[in-house]
Amino acid sequence: MYKISVVPGDGIGKEVMDATINVLDSLDINFNYKYNDAGDECKEDCGYALPEDTLKIAKNSDACLFGAAGETAADVIVKLRQEMKLFANLRPIKSYPNTNALFDDLDIMIVRENTEGLYKTESEEYTDEGAIAKRIITREAEERIINYAFKYAEDNNKSKVTGVHKANVLKKTDGLFKDIFYEVSKNYPSIEAEDYYVDATAMYLITRPKDFEVIVTTNLFGDILSDEGAGLVGGLGLIPSANIGEHGGLFEPVHGSAPDIAGKGLANPTAMLLSAEMMLRYLGENTEADRLNDAILTVLSKGETLTPDLGGSSNTKELGEAVKNNL
Repeated sequence: MYKISVVPGDGIGKEVMDATINVLDSLDINFNYKYNDAGDECKEDCGYALPEDTLKIAKNSDACLFGAAGETAADVIVKLRQEMKLFANLRPIKSYPNTNALFDDLDIMIVRENTEGLYKTESEEYTDEGAIAKRIITREAEERIINYAFKYAEDNNKSKVTGVHKANVLKKTDGLFKDIFYEVSKNYPSIEAEDYYVDATAMYLITRPKDFEVIVTTNLFGDILSDEGAGLVGGLGLIPSANIGEHGGLFEPVHGSAPDIAGKGLANPTAMLLSAEMMLRYLGENTEADRLNDAILTVLSKGETLTPDLGGSSNTKELGEAVKNNL
C-alpha cells in the first residue's frame, strides 16, 4: 500500500483532484491517502499557506499529489519543492487527439532545474533604490539536473538533449551551465548534445518544435518555455508535471487555481490525471500507468466527453468518470 499525500489546494485544484482520486481508486493498486491543506484558503483559516503538518506528511509519503495554489503559490509549491529537495521538474509537451494542438505528433520533455536560480526566494530583497534578486547557479545543482536529463533520454529511447541558456549575456552563470552541459554530455556518447540561447529556443519551439526531444535548462527559463510549449498542444489543461528528488516525488498540473471558473465544474482534469500517471511511473506501477494513459487517450479520441476548453460541454466530473469507465 502506498502512502499518498493529497493537497488539493485552491480553486479548481479541489475539483480536478476529486476527479483524479475517483479514477485512481479504480486501479488495481491500494493507496492510503492523507489529505492536507495548503494555499490561499488555508492561510486565511490558520495563518499559514503551508502548515508544518502538511510539509511533514508530504516528506514522509511515497508520493504527493498537488492540485493548485493561488496567490500563495510561491509560499506553497516553491517551498515544497525546495524543502523536499525535488531538484528535477519534468514537464512533458505532448500532443493529444481532439485538442487545440498546433502539431499532432509532438513529444518533448522539458527538464527544469528546480532548486536555485532566480526562484530562490531568499535571494530577493528590497533596497533603497528599489529591489534586487540574485541569480544563484551552482555546479552541484547543474551537474545533477543535466545528468538527470541525459539519463532520462537514455532510458526513454531519446536521441538528443538540448541545453538552453543565455551564456552570451549571462557569461558567468549561464557560461557555467553551458560548460557543465558539454562536460556531462561526454558521459553519454550515444546521445546527441546541442545548445541554444533561450530566446532562440522560444522561437524554434514555434517554428520547428519537432527538432526537440529533451530540453534541459535552469529554473526560470524552464518555467517560461514549458508554458509556451503548453500553447503548442492545446493549453495548460493538458500539461502535467513531476517534481523528482532523491527521496520524494510531487506531481501536479501546471495550471493555476483559475478562480474565474472555480466551483463551476468547467475545469479540465486531464492535466491532473496525467500527473497521476507520472506518479504511477515514479512508483514503478507501469502497467497501471499504461492502463490510465490508454483510458485518457480513448476518451480524448472519442471526443464525446470533453470539457469546454476542448470544445465540449461536459464537466470535470463527467470527463473523470469517462476515463474511469474506459479503464
